[in-house]
This record gives sequence, C-alpha cells and structure tokens, in this order.
Amino acid sequence: MDGSAPGSRDAKRERLIGLLVLGVALVLLVSSVTWFGTGQTLVGVGQLVLGGVLALVGGFLLRRAGRG
Repeated sequence: MDGSAPGSRDAKRERLIGLLVLGVALVLLVSSVTWFGTGQTLVGVGQLVLGGVLALVGGFLLRRAGRG
C-alpha cells in the first residue's frame, strides 16, 4: 500500500507512461519510411497513423501529468 487514496492520480507514473508512449510513437514514425521504400505503402500508412495516434495519447498524458 502506498497510502494514496483509491481514486487519486499518480503524476509521476502518468509522466513516465506518456514518455514511453511518445518513444514508441517516435520509433513507429521514423521506421515507417522503411515500408514506403520497400513498396508496402499500406503498411507504411498504417504505421504513420498508429504513430500519430500514440503521439497524441502520449502528449495528452504528459500535459495531464504536468497539471497534477
């Protein structure tokens, strides 16, 4: 038990998860170029979309952790 209330947010944990998600998004966005280079455009587009969504989620978590 860490002594926190059952509904309370842990800003440090949110920040770390946000950074992790942003890191995964960065890897997806950078490596998507490989798929375009091999002619698998659909995979590259999917990877770009997923990377963009993860970047938004990671940014949201970082902003939320900063307010807490």
